Amino acid sequence: MTALPDQPQGRLPAVATGLLTVAQYAALGETEDGYTELVEGRLIMSPSPLVDHNVAGFNLGMQLAGQLPDDLLLIPDMDVDLELVPPDQPGFVRRPDLIVAQRSARKRQNTEGGLIKASEVVLVVEILSPSSRRTDYRAKRDEYADAGIPFYWIIDLDEPVSLAPLHLAGDFGYQEAPAETGTYEAVEPFPLKVQVDRLTD
Repeated sequence: MTALPDQPQGRLPAVATGLLTVAQYAALGETEDGYTELVEGRLIMSPSPLVDHNVAGFNLGMQLAGQLPDDLLLIPDMDVDLELVPPDQPGFVRRPDLIVAQRSARKRQNTEGGLIKASEVVLVVEILSPSSRRTDYRAKRDEYADAGIPFYWIIDLDEPVSLAPLHLAGDFGYQEAPAETGTYEAVEPFPLKVQVDRLTD
């Protein structure tokens, strides 16, 4: 495992070499190259999202914000330690478009530092981009299930805009319900209603 080089006070490396642990990844901060994730210790670069992608994420957040119970918190574009390996091993970090996490995660992060942990996340949401479709449907689906995140939504912006809700079903991983293109209503992970057909308005 390659350790990060020593850096002058207040400066972080823009590019890392070798396989990184989650702690080493977190120490990078925001890299000059932009949006990254960590898969088996390797940095994965992602292009900036398109306008419709950001609009859909904002609109979904606005719809969900008023429906959250007091013990949950909505967080956009946040690194999540998937906790798939021991801390000293090359790690896995994903940055979903939206997460709903336990409110206590914010207090823990503010006092202890580190990333939001998968065990603190109730719902993870990915909005498909042309470059992410395969990753979101396959790789992330498996990783989020292995991390024990109870609910995973995949939003497809191709017309008609749709929301595919998935939930953990034991050894079978995620079970996927039919995609909704109108109004999605559910009682888990909390009572909610999402106007899917308004996400890109």
